[in-house]
Amino acid sequence: MADTAEEVRKSVRLYLFIGAVLFAGTILTVLVATLPALDFGKHGFDGADCLLGLLIAGTKATLVAAIFMHLNHEKKAVYWIFFGSFIFVAALYLLTKLAKSDPIHDPLFYGKESTTPPMLASPSLR
Repeated sequence: MADTAEEVRKSVRLYLFIGAVLFAGTILTVLVATLPALDFGKHGFDGADCLLGLLIAGTKATLVAAIFMHLNHEKKAVYWIFFGSFIFVAALYLLTKLAKSDPIHDPLFYGKESTTPPMLASPSLR
């Protein structure tokens, strides 16, 4: 805990800085998902965009765990948090990539070409 007013001011500045970094990460995630200029793969939201979004989310999760949950003072726990965050992000990315091999996957659903939901486009459902 902070014992002096100066230590409290340093803590508040750190929390405000981390809050600004988290806000900027959120804005960057939205921009990567929506702007064509930041499209890192095929047209539309694809694996490269997903990987970048998950890396940003993993970085934000690590910042929250280390700073706001005060795990940066726990030496052994820090390494487990980083390792666990990496494994979690890698598993999410792998599951997302495996979803593309799903037999009910509509390849046009992720691109800008598709305007009709897949269920409505099927002639058997009309």
